[in-house]
Amino acid sequence: MPNRLATAKSLYLRKHAENPIAWWDWSEEALATAQRDNKPIFLSVGYSSCHWCTVMEGEAFSDPTIAEYMNANFLPIKVDREERPDLDSIYMQALQMMVGQGGWPLNIFLTPGDLVPFYGGTYFPVEPRYGRPGFLQVLQAVRRYYDTETDKLQAIKTEILSNLQGVATLQPAAQIGQDVLRQGLEYNTGVVSGSSPGPSFPMIPYADVALRTMRFRFDCRYDAKATSNQRGLDLALGGIFDHVGGGFHRYTVDSTWTVPHFEKMLYDNGQITEYLANLWVSGLREPAFERAIDLTVSWLKREMTAPTGYFYAAQDADTFLTPEAVEPEEGAFYVWSYSELQQLLSPQELAELARYFTVSANGNFEGKNVLQRRTSEAIASTAVTTSLVKLFEARYGQATKNTVSPARTSQEAKTGNWSGRIPPVTDTKMIVAWNSLMISGLARAASALQRSDYLQLATQAAQFILEHQWVKHRLHRLNYDGQVSILAQSEDYALLIKALLDLHQTCLGFAASAQEMVAIAQSWLDQAIRAQEEFDEFLWSLELGGYYNTDASDDLLVRERSYIDNATPAANGVAAANLIRLALLTADLSYFDRAEQTLRAFATVMEQSPQACPSLFSALDWWQHHTLIQTTSPTIATLATHYLPTAVYQLATELPNGVVGLVCQGLSCQEPARSLEQVLTQVQASQTRG
Repeated sequence: MPNRLATAKSLYLRKHAENPIAWWDWSEEALATAQRDNKPIFLSVGYSSCHWCTVMEGEAFSDPTIAEYMNANFLPIKVDREERPDLDSIYMQALQMMVGQGGWPLNIFLTPGDLVPFYGGTYFPVEPRYGRPGFLQVLQAVRRYYDTETDKLQAIKTEILSNLQGVATLQPAAQIGQDVLRQGLEYNTGVVSGSSPGPSFPMIPYADVALRTMRFRFDCRYDAKATSNQRGLDLALGGIFDHVGGGFHRYTVDSTWTVPHFEKMLYDNGQITEYLANLWVSGLREPAFERAIDLTVSWLKREMTAPTGYFYAAQDADTFLTPEAVEPEEGAFYVWSYSELQQLLSPQELAELARYFTVSANGNFEGKNVLQRRTSEAIASTAVTTSLVKLFEARYGQATKNTVSPARTSQEAKTGNWSGRIPPVTDTKMIVAWNSLMISGLARAASALQRSDYLQLATQAAQFILEHQWVKHRLHRLNYDGQVSILAQSEDYALLIKALLDLHQTCLGFAASAQEMVAIAQSWLDQAIRAQEEFDEFLWSLELGGYYNTDASDDLLVRERSYIDNATPAANGVAAANLIRLALLTADLSYFDRAEQTLRAFATVMEQSPQACPSLFSALDWWQHHTLIQTTSPTIATLATHYLPTAVYQLATELPNGVVGLVCQGLSCQEPARSLEQVLTQVQASQTRG
């Protein structure tokens, strides 16, 4: 019999609807019931495309003995972290305090009433293995501890809560040290410099800092240019990229960028697209970068775009080999056995494919092949191009070059009339923050490569958000097939405002903008100002500076202000950069004041833990090197093909005869530039003046 999650909007929650565990969602009723019955809360947080979440759902959460004990002794609550990143952030931070690391599924135990955590972990197997205790043993030990070790329990709770409150109430600094930017640029460049054993993640907020560092001439321990280029090559050539269908997987399980965890997340693809476009305009014009962008946009159009224009959230790592299969297999949709390749390709095609990609009889993933490029050279072989087309058709079927209808559940995947392989389940919800990351990536790629189709795709998604995500004068985070849900959080506001500003800048110079395009550009700026006003009204911290993650709520232990970068950039780093851009474009100095307050709010973290907050250093770069360029559309179009990371463009209504543009830095402007070369010289000097 299905449990309470059967009617949830979240795909992740519905995946647990058939569990024998009597799951609740996070709600007032659930929390009140736990307090009334004096049951510790078992809080389990994950997301739909999480591999180990899927494994635990099929193992421990489906075990009747575990369920019987759980239901009798705990109140179990399931949370989709993509719906409630505020809850996930608080309890992930607590877990990291307890055990030194985190991950998903996030499984943590809370005392009822005060909701303070006292024990937690990630994946728990049914039986003891992988050096982990069996889940029933964990539950029994936790319940025994809760009932008998009252003093120790209270001591742990006091320490955890004190630490969480200390982080949440971080005090602002009087000023930011002169050397903080240089130290932060160097430190975060080092984070992505070279390779280390273990999994490889894109880490785009860090890679962005390395790319920014490239333009400075200070003595740095790391070669920022080589580091930036290598990260781009790792992404565009590695097995983390789907060389047949396009799109990037979440990470690789090895240090050589070979074997991915096969889920595809929209947020990764948006950030990587923007990063590769920035590499391109910085002068690092590897053919593989342009190919990766183009294939990723093709995947986005084909598999990840709703008929109404927004982008879906994610695709699962696991897929079914046959409709009769009981359990899906990780990566089955993406990998190739050598015998399959021999059947699909001619001997010459297979030989040529093996010259450009890692292909072998033994494979590199459980006897099968994940395609990884051997070199960055352009693919000039017709046989390789033909081979990739044949692999595409074998995976998708002959008629699926165009839009593919998503499989929304495992049942749909197994019963669909697919002309190729059974596809992964797609989480079709719309998340404002993640859509905004993709919009920014498309806008940057559109201007870098002069691709109007990229701009059109970005525009459709932005229009959907503007037309559908405001309810009763508040932005909302999610959309489930036309149903708006959950108030926007700080990352939604910050990343949407950035996306709108990126669209404004792209439209100003796109194809030497016509009058209509200029009007569209102004509308993007107007919408960014509107969103910023709402952001300031509801989430700005008057006492501490910076932006709270969410509205105040009784069910949150602390009210956090996000500054730590994870797979996505932290809201306050993005917000501070947005404020500087808005100040330049509107001449409203109150934006500058708020940007400075935001940076001072986290100055202590920037000095003491620079590895935690690369996005704040990107914002500090904006603060110290912001540059306004007033010029014409054709000049903007040309400048957009250069890497000018702290510059904004403004269309000049009047310029004196013979003047090409006016470059302003801080509160002063340089002499009018009378050639494009002079504009570039002035801008580049301004970009490194600090």
